[in-house]
Amino acid sequence: MSKSHPRWRLAKKILTWLFFIAVIVLLVVYAKKVDWEEVWKVIRDYNRVALLSAVGLVVVSYLIYGCYDLLARFYCGHKLAKRQVMLVSFICYAFNLTLSTWVGGIGMRYRLYSRLGLPGSTITRIFSLSITTNWLGYILLAGIIFTAGVVELPDHWYVDQTTLRILGIGLLMIIAVYLWFCAFAKHRHMTIKGQKLVLPSWKFALAQMLISSVNWMVMGAIIWLLLGQSVNYFFVLGV
Repeated sequence: MSKSHPRWRLAKKILTWLFFIAVIVLLVVYAKKVDWEEVWKVIRDYNRVALLSAVGLVVVSYLIYGCYDLLARFYCGHKLAKRQVMLVSFICYAFNLTLSTWVGGIGMRYRLYSRLGLPGSTITRIFSLSITTNWLGYILLAGIIFTAGVVELPDHWYVDQTTLRILGIGLLMIIAVYLWFCAFAKHRHMTIKGQKLVLPSWKFALAQMLISSVNWMVMGAIIWLLLGQSVNYFFVLGV
């Protein structure tokens, strides 16, 4: 059936409405589970400086996350304005953190980018690159932290420092392999279920890791501040 066929357009509208209804239902269910009176009490009695600092870092995290989609804009070569890309990424990030990756990272991206005129193949490449960027930073940061042994493990844990260092080295090897392929691979194109993926340059890969690592560090700092700085920052980051 052609995508211009009336039945296809009708099915697309129905699926869109079902998606937004599902999102609203999830938000309502989530909101009902929160003790808002207790939340307000905690906020009111919380350290103002720590709270405002955390709010500021949340804004920073949103801006950094927007860079994921800006990287994808460069990677895919689409012509949407940067402000449009940032707005879409902000909305997706909010739903991603609140509900799930499927709703925020994938569902919302498909809906919002398709409304802006991007084809499904381009949107798939955008969220694929965004997810890859996110986890590259996580793997790099975890590899460095675990290998350096800066996380103080409790004595009763079933994982010791040696095991953690081995895990860290393994994670850094994943990063090294990815960088090697980006720098030296001769065959840079692959097709997965009809989607053509191209390996980025090693400089692009480094940008992915840097941006994502900084975002994970910012998120760790938010949790560290809200914990009253009573826990070692690197322990929070390692967890």
